[in-house]
Amino acid sequence: MGDNNKSQEHHKKLSSWEQMNATQQRPSTLSLRNFLTWFFFIISMLYILYSSNLLLTNERQDCSSMEESLGELLPLTNSSSTSLPINPKQENSQIMLPGTSRRFDTELKHIVFGIAASANLWEQRKEYIKQWWRPRVTRGVVWLDKPVKTRRNEGLPEIKISGNTSRFPYTNRQGRRSALRISRVVAETVRLGMKDVRWFVMGDDDTVFVVDNVVRVLAKYDHRQFYYVGSSSESHVQNIFFSYAMAYGGGGFAISYPLAKALAKMQDQCLHRYPGLYGSDDRIQACMAELGVPLTREAGFHQYDVYGNLLGLLAAHPVAPLVSLHHLDVVDPIFPRMNRPRALQRLFQSIKLDSASIMQQSICYDNKRRWSISVSWGYVVQILRGVVSPRELEMPTRTFLNWYRRADYTAYAFNTRPVTKHPCQKPFIFYMNTVRYDRGKKQTVGIYSRHKASHPYCRWKMDSPAAVDTIVVFKRPENLRWQRSPRRDCCKVLPSSKRSTMYLSVGNCRDGEISVLQQL
Repeated sequence: MGDNNKSQEHHKKLSSWEQMNATQQRPSTLSLRNFLTWFFFIISMLYILYSSNLLLTNERQDCSSMEESLGELLPLTNSSSTSLPINPKQENSQIMLPGTSRRFDTELKHIVFGIAASANLWEQRKEYIKQWWRPRVTRGVVWLDKPVKTRRNEGLPEIKISGNTSRFPYTNRQGRRSALRISRVVAETVRLGMKDVRWFVMGDDDTVFVVDNVVRVLAKYDHRQFYYVGSSSESHVQNIFFSYAMAYGGGGFAISYPLAKALAKMQDQCLHRYPGLYGSDDRIQACMAELGVPLTREAGFHQYDVYGNLLGLLAAHPVAPLVSLHHLDVVDPIFPRMNRPRALQRLFQSIKLDSASIMQQSICYDNKRRWSISVSWGYVVQILRGVVSPRELEMPTRTFLNWYRRADYTAYAFNTRPVTKHPCQKPFIFYMNTVRYDRGKKQTVGIYSRHKASHPYCRWKMDSPAAVDTIVVFKRPENLRWQRSPRRDCCKVLPSSKRSTMYLSVGNCRDGEISVLQQL
């Protein structure tokens, strides 16, 4: 019994000692485990962050190296016309962002014009070219189908004869084979090998360019990239029949130098693939589609597939530089009671003083007489009785017919409005007569004279604009206006001591200035 008691006491002491020892070692074991856990967690996070940083910085190199590895493993196939091997350097150069975020130092000397002309109409249409061509300044070539008589010092571009196109198929029964010759103007101009060229601009012999605005538009784009710049037709039906993706050649279009070089290499083969197309500009667009280059739209290129009076279109020109006019043989002279070349001469009086602002609309109101006034600078001023909102005034009036000689307002690719909704609101028209530059005040002074036309009887008890014979418009030239965000100018009615003369000031809108009738 005594020995048993001693052994039990010994076991109790031993177990209590083990428990005490275990309790003393548990905290140290837990702290070691926690330390190891956090250590491996931190190491793992650092590894993940380091790996993700490598992925972000070397993503392009990894992709290119993967393509190279796949290219070595996989054979090339002919399942697509774009199955040529990709050079990573070339690919990276094509992914450059467009140059629309900054302007390039493009000048007129960097632009070459290619003009498609016909010998049968040369004597008549060369008068249009004389209006905008600047001898020894502008660069370009007129491409004719056969030789014509020339005179010295006519102030015209160099004349060349187009190459033979008899080897190209043409199956369109409604068109003419001359479309093939005209479509090759681009390639033939490129092959002349002119130096220091950034852009090729194409147009017809009845296209009139505002060359300073051509420069302003093209200076927005990187000439080292592929660009195809132009605009669609005013005719919705024409755009559907041909393409909304096509730049109309009569309105003119521009092709950057590298794109023109690429087009010249493949155009002859391209023409063989489209024998059924109608004209030259749709053939150009077909080749552009094969090159994968879309149309970059600029609203200032004007095809003018309309008949009649351009007043409604030009008096509400979009807020964009006027680049070109076309179909001048089809529409009425832009200034009434004079022939077309003389009308253009008058327009170019304003263009020479402020080409950036030509045709730019401004809207204001005569608060006392409650008149609405729309100014198309350098061209026309219109006065309407009552208050017509800017939303309506900036919409072209239907002074013209569509390309099929119909008064169909659904035929246009833009909104239009009737000339007048009420007999009292038929506009009084004041065409620009003369314009000069006042060096002392550093502003242009334009004189606009009222066009003598009959007006319906008006029952409204208010002053009639028929009492005004002359409008004088003051404006400062703005060569840099298109380097700012686009905005319509504002105008203001100035005091006048003569009832027959109105004075207007046109210029940049001031802070907080809006075009509304001020309540007196």
